[in-house]
Amino acid sequence: MLKGVIFDMDGLMFDTEQIWQKNWNLIADEMGIKLAEDFKYNICGTSGALMNSVIEKFYGVEDGSGIAADCRKRVHDDLMESTPEKPGVHEILEFFRDNGVRIAVASSSSVEQIKRNLQNTDTQDFIEVIVSGSELKRGKPAPDIFLAAAERLGLDPKECYVFEDAFNGVMAGHAAGCCTIMIPDQMQPTDEIRAQADAVCSSLLEARDMLAEGKL
Repeated sequence: MLKGVIFDMDGLMFDTEQIWQKNWNLIADEMGIKLAEDFKYNICGTSGALMNSVIEKFYGVEDGSGIAADCRKRVHDDLMESTPEKPGVHEILEFFRDNGVRIAVASSSSVEQIKRNLQNTDTQDFIEVIVSGSELKRGKPAPDIFLAAAERLGLDPKECYVFEDAFNGVMAGHAAGCCTIMIPDQMQPTDEIRAQADAVCSSLLEARDMLAEGKL
């Protein structure tokens, strides 16, 4: 078993990616825009300049930062009181803790939102390191966020698992040199994405069981 694990958050630990997509579409509806189906493939896991460029392309605006800020606020408001968990999140965190594996969260969301979601779900005590995409110049699919998380854990990226649900995140984990495990949420992996993932599991519980059996 490896020494560290880095979890994405939205759509992986918590069932929050649907909330992001709901709000992206609400904003588009208010602007009289119908978002193309592949918008979600392009936006998931992004942050900063890359997120803005995706917004600019699909919403047809010159500067995507205003729409990004609007969506972020709407998601923040939706998640103020409670955060829906993905099945198995507590179980896999307990598994890693009990096996001495150090745990980080690396998410495109803000540090404030990450901390609130962890507090809402009583998972904060499992997490040693938090890295937000807002801290970095390059977001996923660049590997920077996972490289930063591994560094803050004091580990080589090759000593870390990465758990991701999004295409951009899988590409980032693979580029970082981590053992990358995909748990699909909004999208099923293509052959290209499967080739970059070390494993694809149907749930965090399945991944926990495979790890326990030495199959990952």
